[in-house]
Amino acid sequence: MPSPRPGFRRSRLPAAQNRRRTPAQVSALWHDGPPRLESCPALPHSPYQLRVSDAAGGIDAAAWDALLAAQSQPTPFMRHAYLSALHDSGSATPATGWTPLFFTLWQGAGLRAACVLYAKPHSYGEYVFDWAWANAYAQHGLDYYPKAVVAVPFTPVPGARLLARDADARRLLVQGLVAWCGEQGLSSLHLLFGAGEDIDACRAAGLMLRHTVQFHWTNAAYGGFDDFLASLSQDKRKKIRQERRKVAEAGVHFRWARGRDIASADWDFFYRCYERTYLEHGNAPYLSRDFFHRMQADMPEHWLLFVAERAGRPIASSLIAISQDTTWASGQFHAEKVAYGRYWGALERVDCLHFEACYYQPLAWCIAHGFDRFEGGAQGEHKMARALLPVATTSAHWLARPDFADAVERFLEREGEGVARYLEDLEARSPFRRR
Repeated sequence: MPSPRPGFRRSRLPAAQNRRRTPAQVSALWHDGPPRLESCPALPHSPYQLRVSDAAGGIDAAAWDALLAAQSQPTPFMRHAYLSALHDSGSATPATGWTPLFFTLWQGAGLRAACVLYAKPHSYGEYVFDWAWANAYAQHGLDYYPKAVVAVPFTPVPGARLLARDADARRLLVQGLVAWCGEQGLSSLHLLFGAGEDIDACRAAGLMLRHTVQFHWTNAAYGGFDDFLASLSQDKRKKIRQERRKVAEAGVHFRWARGRDIASADWDFFYRCYERTYLEHGNAPYLSRDFFHRMQADMPEHWLLFVAERAGRPIASSLIAISQDTTWASGQFHAEKVAYGRYWGALERVDCLHFEACYYQPLAWCIAHGFDRFEGGAQGEHKMARALLPVATTSAHWLARPDFADAVERFLEREGEGVARYLEDLEARSPFRRR
């Protein structure tokens, strides 16, 4: 990324400290202390009022969820219970670098729009990487942190981020967020993995767009897993059968449970696997065991668990999120069933077990239960060999300093051209048979 023009004000802190600060250091960076919750930008010539709260408990859960259900791309990860669980379990809190702020837009007594924003001293758990931007700030002696992020912590799932009754309310919400970030002295605002309407509102407000690639599978009304395999090219079909055979020959069998049928012992075993995956890579898990206790209690209908067993003992598991939503778009209702690959882990090593637990078992289940789509998560070109096809996702970014914004805009133009070429290359390597 090119450096911005010289001549910037030097910050009071050494540049090396800019990369990751503690929550206490973040609070100190606001000139007048932490965010002033009673202070929100005025919306001139508008009948709307913007409010901000530092707790999900200050917002009616039913009103929030009703607003979410009215969006064209709702996901379970924006439900009030999910966000509350992230905060109340200690997973996404100021102590872990996620200070939540809930913005609501009101017209009289009516809630017209809402979103959750996080003030952050780092860029972990976002999956849209801006470390180079932070380093560029540091090289010029400037503070990139704290910054603001409109996202679901640790969850790179595209969907609604700005919950609004109409385009005008969404537009005013974006304008209010940008104005608030400016008043608070934040370096930047980032809306990650937004729905189309969110991106449109951000583009109209002057935010810069950034594109990344994920891999999603679509159910073409397959009659079964063999029918799905028959749609693939011979080499891909052969590879999948070989991988599944290796797992079966290792004596591994799978069982699944959904919703309230997932026993507490299975949730406990899953967490052992999930935690092991992180610890093996030298990191603590993002999500606490208490978070999953809350999912079991408050949102069980959104979870599907696969458990791999060998010789009567569980050895691995994968946890899939599921949703069944009816949304209004293009003048008609659409019913869609979607599964989201989320977490996995294993206590024993078995060749190709990851592919079986995270792709083949979920895909077979989706086919058997009439689910329309399986989203495999961020990154992972290897997913194409399992018939998950590339999908462009979009985020939006605002930087307070015009000089840095100019540099980032030039960088994004070049990066966007590269992403477009990458998508073209991937699409030319389809795993499906040529007809």
